[in-house]
Amino acid sequence: MRDATALQLVNAWQRGFPLAPRPFAEIAARSGLSETEVIESFERFRANGVIDRIGPVFRPNTVGASTLAAMAVPPERLETVAALVSRRESVNHNYEREHRCNLWFVVAASGAAAVEKEILLIEEQAGLPVLRLPLLEEYHIDLGFDLVDHRVPRGERRRAEPAPMTPEEKRLVARVARGIPLVRRPYAALGLPEEAAIAALGRWLQAGVVRRIGAVVRHRPLGYTANAMVAWDVADENAAEIGRRLAADPAVTLCYRRARALPQWPYNLYCMIHGRSRARVLQEVKRMRESHGLKRFARSILFSRRCFSQRAAHYG
Repeated sequence: MRDATALQLVNAWQRGFPLAPRPFAEIAARSGLSETEVIESFERFRANGVIDRIGPVFRPNTVGASTLAAMAVPPERLETVAALVSRRESVNHNYEREHRCNLWFVVAASGAAAVEKEILLIEEQAGLPVLRLPLLEEYHIDLGFDLVDHRVPRGERRRAEPAPMTPEEKRLVARVARGIPLVRRPYAALGLPEEAAIAALGRWLQAGVVRRIGAVVRHRPLGYTANAMVAWDVADENAAEIGRRLAADPAVTLCYRRARALPQWPYNLYCMIHGRSRARVLQEVKRMRESHGLKRFARSILFSRRCFSQRAAHYG
């Protein structure tokens, strides 16, 4: 199959992935391909890093707990500390960013106590303090990214309460969070009866516990290497209003409010901008400061330097 056709196929199935015994056969029937060609296309894009996985994207803190964390690591120790952080199964994203706090990672686990335990272990192993920056409110977190025109989809924001789950469903979460197997009957390979696995995913999707099911793409292999996290010190009473405006901005790919970590870290409102050039990203930040009334608020722009690890969260 031509790469352009394969790209369109992956692009079309970032959401709405079939909850059926043979999902790849359904995709094949709608695209004029064979089931084998569909599976091979997804395998190829996963192998070359364009997609991380195919599976559900869980809304934060609904099937477990997670927090953004940061460390100020001496430059000469950065690679060593980054490696020990990435080795923790609880850590999914781990990046170097341009700031005195230069190592940024996400810790996810079965609950808040388990997250804190993981952070304490990292502090002990690294011999450095970790800033805890838990999520307070999300305005736009989707992880979808159009591979053709590179738009970020803007969908309805549904709130979801943490889902009460049976032990079997918790095991399903642990298995499926890192992607479904790329086989003819993937839902039958998840440790539950096939019908039960499909039904559970459908319930979670309907309830908003799962934001979407489909391919999760990566930005860097697409040429988006000038990626910046912009952190704003916004008055708490204005955070929700400004956050919703930023979330609707076409340049913003992620937007949320997190707890401050005073006195080291005064910022509470975050947005991500993924760009092909540093100059373009800085131009977008300047525009947003003016158009969204942010000029009076302090901010810090943290460009990503290196990705040490990027994988799905592990809630086991």
